[in-house]
Amino acid sequence: MEDLSNYRKSYDKSELLESTIPEDPINLFNRWFHEVEDFGGLDEVNAMTVSTFGLDGFPKSRVVLLKQFTYEGFIFYTNYDSEKGRAIANNPNVCLSFFWSSLERQVIIKGTAEKISENISDGYFESRPTGSKLGAIVSNQSQVIPSRTVLEEGLKQLEKDFEGKEILRPKFWGGFLVRPVEVEFWQGRPNRLHDRIRFQLQEDYSWKIDRLSP
Repeated sequence: MEDLSNYRKSYDKSELLESTIPEDPINLFNRWFHEVEDFGGLDEVNAMTVSTFGLDGFPKSRVVLLKQFTYEGFIFYTNYDSEKGRAIANNPNVCLSFFWSSLERQVIIKGTAEKISENISDGYFESRPTGSKLGAIVSNQSQVIPSRTVLEEGLKQLEKDFEGKEILRPKFWGGFLVRPVEVEFWQGRPNRLHDRIRFQLQEDYSWKIDRLSP
């Protein structure tokens, strides 16, 4: 048995007070995101965990990259036919979470996911490097394959097929927008008395703000 009970640290890098937060969570997320980015210490500040309800009834979480956030919500891209994509099609209620250890912060977002417009997906796909475009096409994401060689040979063939040609976004690949209904901000504090501020979307589209006990 591995005993991890002595893995402890003190959290004392910042605080989260009602007197210093905006009235909506997107503005606070924007502030935190850029503070973490400016502070440094993380390779990918936009890495987030996406949790879905699988077709087998089990929840599943995986790390993906946030590619855009607006007043509407949070956008990421994937294969629509993947396990993740099929889970969202079956149940669009998802959870996103960010853990920024460099500033001892966490953000948890509950929301509903929907496909973004095709022209936005087209625009983002066009901005990707050639290798990433072909990688998206060759991979039947989440499907069983006999070996890695299948992928590598498939990529080599696509490189020949598309040499000198425009690579268009496949219809099975695109973005999801997660519209938040609840956003919780967690700031580590000493003695495990962490700050937790929760925003909940109301019927009039305003945000109810509460402090939660840690």
